[in-house]
Amino acid sequence: MTAEELQSIIEAGLACDHITLEGDGRHWYATIVSPQFEGKRAIQRHQLVYATLGAKMHTDEVHALSMKTYTPAEWANQTPSR
Repeated sequence: MTAEELQSIIEAGLACDHITLEGDGRHWYATIVSPQFEGKRAIQRHQLVYATLGAKMHTDEVHALSMKTYTPAEWANQTPSR
């Protein structure tokens, strides 16, 4: 799986303001910003992302996904002024 394919899958199931992915095709590192994370704890945010991947996690198409998840407001505080 390519980063573009993985990004498309996540964006199809989750409204994303920003997403970056790095990985080797099986092990991925993602930064995801979504308004759907508002009011959710980290585990709940990760569950939302995993739900977008569905069977791809169970069939080992995506072996591992490490995530940093932010709401738009949290992300604005993480990034320097533009």
